[in-house]
Amino acid sequence: MSLLALDAEALYADLALNMRNQVRPGTHLVGITSGGVWLAERLWRDLALTESVGIISSAMHRDDYARRGMAAAAQTQIPFDVNQAHIYLLDDVLFTGRTVRAVINELFDFGRPASVKLAVLVDRGGRELPIQADVCAARISLPCTQSLRLQQDGAGRFTFNVKDHASC
Repeated sequence: MSLLALDAEALYADLALNMRNQVRPGTHLVGITSGGVWLAERLWRDLALTESVGIISSAMHRDDYARRGMAAAAQTQIPFDVNQAHIYLLDDVLFTGRTVRAVINELFDFGRPASVKLAVLVDRGGRELPIQADVCAARISLPCTQSLRLQQDGAGRFTFNVKDHASC
């Protein structure tokens, strides 16, 4: 898929349709800060789910914590018992897999879930760890010198921001 054709709202609609077929009663959505939280909260509303939505941060379990320091993102809030829960982690963009690894470590600090699945809006390739999404709205290729971030406006609509970096 071309970056120019990357319509965040259309991809969200595809993700919501796929999630409607995946989420069963008792499944909890947990959004990875910050784009994943926006997705989880909107899916919760749009799919009329009744289970609590959680927020999870990768900050305390990142393998580059010493270099990056503490992020200003929201802190982890899990308003349900993780033990034996069926959980869908939501993220906006899957890249190296390191954020997902970190949030799984964070999640297991709260208990042992029955299952953990991953849903993402965009998989941009470039994996460094053996992590893949169970549900994905789009797969694209971007050079490592570019980052892709989901943005949300005041009305809750999604767009993407592409940022160029000097090096990988």
